[in-house]
Amino acid sequence: MKNARAAIRYAKAILNLAKDSKEETAVNDDMLFIVSTISENETFEVMLKSPVVKPSEKTKVLKALFEGKVNNITLGLFHLLEDNKRISMLLSIAKQYAIIYDFDKNIKIAKVTTAVPLTEEIEKKVLAKIESLTGDKANIENVINPAILGGFILRIGDVQYDASISNYLYELKKEFDNSHFIPKI
Repeated sequence: MKNARAAIRYAKAILNLAKDSKEETAVNDDMLFIVSTISENETFEVMLKSPVVKPSEKTKVLKALFEGKVNNITLGLFHLLEDNKRISMLLSIAKQYAIIYDFDKNIKIAKVTTAVPLTEEIEKKVLAKIESLTGDKANIENVINPAILGGFILRIGDVQYDASISNYLYELKKEFDNSHFIPKI
């Protein structure tokens, strides 16, 4: 990623500006909203990265989509990126902002792998359990992997807890393979 350093610099600058205005949480919400909006629409992402579409046209689209829904600092970012011809980096900047924000606020990322998407109720219970166990706040990143069959795999930092059905079946198979039980026929 050739623009990774630039994305980090922009994200840090926006976070510092948001901190000065005491609006870093609102801007973080905007950045998460931008990430989800761009990630869900491949055509939109292609348009932002297209060298054929003029930066001013990209900014008009961004304003039409986000004006009234995002903070003024975020709207200012759109114009800054237009002036510097870096609108194509918006997704990277938004992702980097969220990462830096979480680090700054000491919020951990809890990666929860499940066979089906987590419901909002279960997500709240998982967050409460993580906070009670670690003492830290966390954000959940839900990864869907039907291969685990059921249950979940929770990973926070370098600690992993595997309560998946596929792991249980694997452990059961290992136990049978290691036993010297030979049935009589």
